[in-house]
Amino acid sequence: MNDPLLRVEQLHVSREGVPILQGVNLQAQAGEITGVLGRNGAGKSTLAYALMGLPAYAPSKGCIRFAGEDITDWSITERAQGGLTLAWQHPARYEGITVRDYLKLSASGAGEAELTESLELVQLAPSYLDRLVDKALSGGERKRIELASVYLMHPKLAILDEPDSGVDLLALGDILSLFRRLAQEGSGVLIITHREDVASQCHRSYLMCRGHIILEGSAEAVKRYFLSQCEPCGDNAPEMSGEVAKRV
Repeated sequence: MNDPLLRVEQLHVSREGVPILQGVNLQAQAGEITGVLGRNGAGKSTLAYALMGLPAYAPSKGCIRFAGEDITDWSITERAQGGLTLAWQHPARYEGITVRDYLKLSASGAGEAELTESLELVQLAPSYLDRLVDKALSGGERKRIELASVYLMHPKLAILDEPDSGVDLLALGDILSLFRRLAQEGSGVLIITHREDVASQCHRSYLMCRGHIILEGSAEAVKRYFLSQCEPCGDNAPEMSGEVAKRV
């Protein structure tokens, strides 16, 4: 196997003195879709924010290596310039500009055909290019437009935090096809999700519980364990041992 595009080693992140991530290790390859599956409260979004370099989620210990570089101390801007991007669980609100102009923020040199194709990949008509990004758009439409913008970036690694949030089931298959298209074109894709049907579309998956990676392996094997063994995160969840994740 080639050297991983992303390698996370013993990552620790705390918020207001409370440990959230505790020794997280994971890898993601270029040209593959990697899943991080876990119940709500497992620490998945914290992982996404730490990988993207949000200052409030700076690690206290550990290392993030991306495309052969140690980026642990890089800013958000430096990571974005290096080819790392994050699609947020709740899309950012850019009000008062057209969808066309919003997409061109991601790909200033994109022509009309590329913009149209990006919308069609998320099942939106070309007429959306002339619509304003405003309150008239539903949450699901905003999400699809954000994913179209990620595709236009052609990032080295796309981190997708709950990419199905606000998207109806009929559109989910099309969005998963978009992720496969990104991978086929050489990008790495890291999907962070609480839904086993989304994680099952990945090449490999990790299972997160209470800030620990407890299992890694094939998407199908991790899905089976998640459905049969995992309980909701909370105060009564079992304590993690800190051991190396099991492989299945």
